[in-house]
Amino acid sequence: MKPAQLDPFEAWNRKVFAFNEGLDEAILKPVSTVYAELVPGVVRQGIGNFYANVADAWSAVNNLLQGKPVTAAQVAFRFGVNTVFGFGGVLDLASEMGYERSYEDFGTTLGVWGMGAGAYLMWPLIGPSTVRDSLGLPLNYAASPMYLLKLPLAGQFGVWSLQLVNTRAGLLSMGNILDDIALDKYTFIRDAYLQRRNSLIGDASETPAPDAPYEDPDAAPDAAPPPKPAASAASDAAE
Repeated sequence: MKPAQLDPFEAWNRKVFAFNEGLDEAILKPVSTVYAELVPGVVRQGIGNFYANVADAWSAVNNLLQGKPVTAAQVAFRFGVNTVFGFGGVLDLASEMGYERSYEDFGTTLGVWGMGAGAYLMWPLIGPSTVRDSLGLPLNYAASPMYLLKLPLAGQFGVWSLQLVNTRAGLLSMGNILDDIALDKYTFIRDAYLQRRNSLIGDASETPAPDAPYEDPDAAPDAAPPPKPAASAASDAAE
């Protein structure tokens, strides 16, 4: 698939990307840097484990929706072990037992159900997405700590902010490397995001090399294979 088909809103997406980058440079990166200096690594790891544990519960649901009951049971067991014996997920005991994460969200579920990714989108604050992944955002939010804890609006903002800053702090060194190696940071992040999302719905074996054009699994049979991009730090952050 040609870049224009893959990213038909590129001009707008680049503006949003520039806004996000400016916000990161002015606020998020400095705050995360101070946070990383003040908060011990073991504490930051525990906070990250907590958020990931909540994501495991939603992953178990999505694995089941995708017709993978064995994986769903394993992820649910992982969630139960970490929640009960790991102080709500602060300790990742399940990984030490050999139960690794199998991250899924409703966007990947829609993909497994056969829905095409649609156009690439860049959202303010949220970051990289696609039409399909954007449709999954409301349900993903409903499964987030902010919503599940039934906090008031100020509390939800606090939970979200802590997750954002903690995640960004863990990516400080990676961000510096990306600045050094990426000739076009926007394109690199877009391709990385799309590549990872494609792999999550089971097409990893068909993923070309990072420098190859991205091949859209949803393209028409006569469409040329496109380049494969990847996941957002937040994404992936979130992930």
